[in-house]
Amino acid sequence: MPRGQARQTEEGSRAVCGGVASTRILDWRHPRVLSAAQGIDAAARNEEGPAAEVAALRRAHRWISAAIRPVYSVEEIRPVSEVLRRGRGSCSQRMAVLEAMARSWDVSTRVRGLVVDGAFWYPRFPRLRRLVPSQVVLAWPEFRIGGRSGRASAAWLPVSELFAGVGEPGGRVGGGFTNAGTETLFDALARTDVDWDGTVACPASSGPCDLSAFVVNDLGHFDSRDELFARHGQTLCAMARVLADPVLSRREP
Repeated sequence: MPRGQARQTEEGSRAVCGGVASTRILDWRHPRVLSAAQGIDAAARNEEGPAAEVAALRRAHRWISAAIRPVYSVEEIRPVSEVLRRGRGSCSQRMAVLEAMARSWDVSTRVRGLVVDGAFWYPRFPRLRRLVPSQVVLAWPEFRIGGRSGRASAAWLPVSELFAGVGEPGGRVGGGFTNAGTETLFDALARTDVDWDGTVACPASSGPCDLSAFVVNDLGHFDSRDELFARHGQTLCAMARVLADPVLSRREP
């Protein structure tokens, strides 16, 4: 863990409008990112409105799930273009790919910074608990649906609600997310609710949808994941990332 890193909610209110700019991480102007995004959005290029934007994001999520192999990378600021080149990435890196594609379609994105208890990952690493960081910084994306069509009332849609509601073939299976099997948090979004606030009512038999008990601190919203990690640092210090990432970035769940 980085020494002396105080990860606390910043006092005082500030406007967090998100944006569509290309950043160091969300480098959507890179030819590799543009090519992938344009291919995904081709089917709905002539469609407009909130429903079309959500549909495009859902297609992008499915494409990322199939095209980018999930691994345990710990490098949070890796550019999206590099993730695509490697064809593999962590949940956080795959989330960044989804954000970059949204920005390339002129859909504003921002992130909510969450400090999550490392115990959340214990079921995935039962024999390596001592190596799991005590706290993990999580960038949780949100998308401003309807904003590109000029709607002043355009609302922010958290990625956890991207597949909520009707319209998905076969519907959502449910069953909660336990972080114990091979399914990743990114992939689970299309199947079940992931709730960091304790507001989703899940049947007792469906498994845990309410993950709020693992939230150590809510850092608030940031215009981009670049800003979040610049202000609060990555989960691991630089030396730990240098040593761990070459090994973990090739290990699949």
